[in-house]
Parts: sequence; structure tokens; C-alpha cells
Amino acid sequence: MQDAQPPETVTNQYAESTTHFGYSEVLLNEKQGLVDEVFHKVAHRYDLMNDLMSGGLHRVWKDILVSRIRPSTRTAFKHLDVAGGTGDVAFRVARAGGDKTEVTVLDINPDMLAVGRERARKAGLEKQLNFVEGNAEELPLPDGEFDAYSIAFGIRNVPRIDRALAEAYRVLKRGGRFLCLEFSHVEAPLLARLYESYSFTMIPMMGRFVTGDAAPYRYLAESIRQFPAAQDFSAMIEGAGFQRVDFTRLTGGVVAIHSGWKL
Repeated sequence: MQDAQPPETVTNQYAESTTHFGYSEVLLNEKQGLVDEVFHKVAHRYDLMNDLMSGGLHRVWKDILVSRIRPSTRTAFKHLDVAGGTGDVAFRVARAGGDKTEVTVLDINPDMLAVGRERARKAGLEKQLNFVEGNAEELPLPDGEFDAYSIAFGIRNVPRIDRALAEAYRVLKRGGRFLCLEFSHVEAPLLARLYESYSFTMIPMMGRFVTGDAAPYRYLAESIRQFPAAQDFSAMIEGAGFQRVDFTRLTGGVVAIHSGWKL
């Protein structure tokens, strides 16, 4: 049996390892800062751009996601929404569950959280929502705390996805459910070509028009292409300890909802 590596050795390995940032190769410990800068630039137009980029379909996808969370309306229900700074998914969960549902919204980006807090205030949902600044790889939350965990369009931006999945498993109660809504890989050849052209041409153009900067949306398109295929991501979820893992493709495979249970 090999001795455990000292912490400084592990840290050095992360400093020297590389990963993708879109189509670029960057040091692993640099990716989070680059991702933060992307979302700092787009925070105040994030929800508007989601509507424009998806033709409003992101609302349907999120409604389907929340229908699978099924927060209880009769007993206390604690939900964690990670990378959910603007509150789009969290508001849906809070409204579906009613007064007995408490939602913690966690995001690493304070600009996104600021937008979410203001939206929650205007929607009258402050009592049901808690906003926490934190990293998906090191959740500042106790073990076995939540009935469900969701992450929508955020997991592909995490530098160490395996760590984020392990943390999701840790903070869920026994019987808790992990749900992830993420872009996937379109399988129909014609639709795939159309989607590719749209992603790399129209989306950056819309980003430049709405926010004045095309670069963040070029990165987002590239990050979608770099994300694992649905079957491969399911294997990663199983590797974190989840059981009854499955996924459902929506809109021809443009997105997929992944699910797993902590049993």
C-alpha cells in the first residue's frame, strides 16, 4: 500500500496539470479565475441572453428539471442549487414547494449572487432563499443537509468535476437526489450541423450586441463542445457513489437532465 502524498505534493500536481478553457489549454488552477471573469462580464444580462440564445427554451428545460425535484408541500424540504446565482432555478423550486421549502443558492461569483438577491427581493422570496458565495468543489455546507441538489448549466465550468460530484454526494441526505441540467451532444447529423453553426456564429454575435462583448459567449459555445457525452458524464456520476443514475435528452439532445440518488 502506497503512502498518501503530502498536501504540498498534491497542490503542486494541480498547479502543473492542465485542463480546457473552451478550446484553449490552461493550467488547472487558473481555470476558475478565467470562468469567474466570463460571468462577471455577463451577470447583469445573463437571463436576457439565456432567453435570446435558447429562444426561451431554457425556461421549459428548467421547468422539467424542477418537476423532477418535486419539493414536498407538506413537510420541510431543503434544496441546494449550485451555480444558480441569478436564482432562476431556485425561484421555481421555492414556488413549487411553498413555505416549507428552503432553497440555498450557491455560486462562486458575487456578481451573479447580487443579481439573484435583488430578483428575490422583488419577487418576495427572501424568506425562502439563502444566497451563499462558495465553490462547488468545496461546499461550505454540512454533511447530509439537503433533500435535493441541482446544478443547471454550471457543471461544465467547474475545473474538477469529480470533486464537485463528490461534494454533491456529501451534502445530500440518504435518499437525496442529484439533478444536473447541462448542454449535451446533438446526435442527428443535420441538426448537429445547424446547431454548431448557430452556436459559433449567432450566439457570439448576439452577445456582442446585448453585452458589448462576444468573447464570453464564444467561450460558452466552446465549453459545450468540450463537455463529456451524456453516457460518459453518467459514468462520472456513478463514480461519485450515486445509484440509479440515468439521463434524459431534451430538444434533440441539445440538453440532457442527469439524475442520481444517494441511497
